[in-house]
Amino acid sequence: MPTVKLAIVILNWNGADMLHRYLPSVIRCSQMDGVQVYVADNASTDRSLAVMQTEFPDIPVIRLDRNYGFAEGYNRALQTIEAQYYLLLNSDVEIRQPRWVQPMLRRMDAEPDIAACQPKLLQLYDDGTPAPPTPRFEYAGAAGGFIDRYGYPFCRGRIFATTESDLGQYDTDCDLHWATGAALMVRAADYHAVGGLDARFFAHQEEIDLCWRLRLRGRRIVCVSQSTAFHLGGATLNKDNPQKTFLNFRNNLLLLYKNLPDAELRPTLRRRRWLDLLAALQYLLRADIANFKAVRRARREFKKMTTEYAGHRAQIQQQATAAAPRSPYSILWQYYVRRRTRFTQL
Repeated sequence: MPTVKLAIVILNWNGADMLHRYLPSVIRCSQMDGVQVYVADNASTDRSLAVMQTEFPDIPVIRLDRNYGFAEGYNRALQTIEAQYYLLLNSDVEIRQPRWVQPMLRRMDAEPDIAACQPKLLQLYDDGTPAPPTPRFEYAGAAGGFIDRYGYPFCRGRIFATTESDLGQYDTDCDLHWATGAALMVRAADYHAVGGLDARFFAHQEEIDLCWRLRLRGRRIVCVSQSTAFHLGGATLNKDNPQKTFLNFRNNLLLLYKNLPDAELRPTLRRRRWLDLLAALQYLLRADIANFKAVRRARREFKKMTTEYAGHRAQIQQQATAAAPRSPYSILWQYYVRRRTRFTQL
């Protein structure tokens, strides 16, 4: 058994300010036997390493030789850490709950069929914006993630851009389709068994793909609502950034291609072709040419990459031992037509 039970690993790239502001809260609230905080640095060119040396000399730093992105950065860092569990934590996460990982560890220890879990993720206001009297769920994961029939992700507490206030409506644990990569606890054995995060994604939706592959092997993903974390969000790319649009559209198509069973693949991708066209036209009508081009580029790149992914898809399908059903409805229809903006309405 590894001497480190839980390795909390923060992947950093040019986030010196984030480390200075938020790492102290992670260290303070994670002081438990068998828990170790690490920072993995993606070859930062700012003051990140100096900040670690002067402000956090006792925290181990894993220095990568270049910026590998979120997925491969974590893959390379975790190869160097021996632990029973990993907790992938964004650098813009603040922790306010002492021993915040304990509820997640108890759940993982008690139920060995759970491969991964997440805390309840709330919005952090640290940019001068006044915080509301009631915390709101944060976009990146809220109280746990789901996927609709066409592959669109949504959460308990967040559907598209609409986030709910945390009124205790999701204070029960539940099984998920995916857990947020902003604060993802995963068994090390499960992580390595499925090959970790897909490095070709670079960033965005790689945690959904990882969780889907785990579920295809009969492993469970849960939200442990007794644990909470506060996430600033948007620290790397804002939601209207064309590169983010490109990565989200391309990677979402790739995770469908990899993980859908044969009987569902073609019909789902046919419908997605029309839905992506509609999304591109909406950008065009708003005169957002950059994002219009990003959607088109994502479709072209996806088509090129299917050849590269054919063998990987075949392996995933061959190794699948369980179904990993998606939500049976279209979240686009529920949200835009039926005006159901809260998870409890679905």
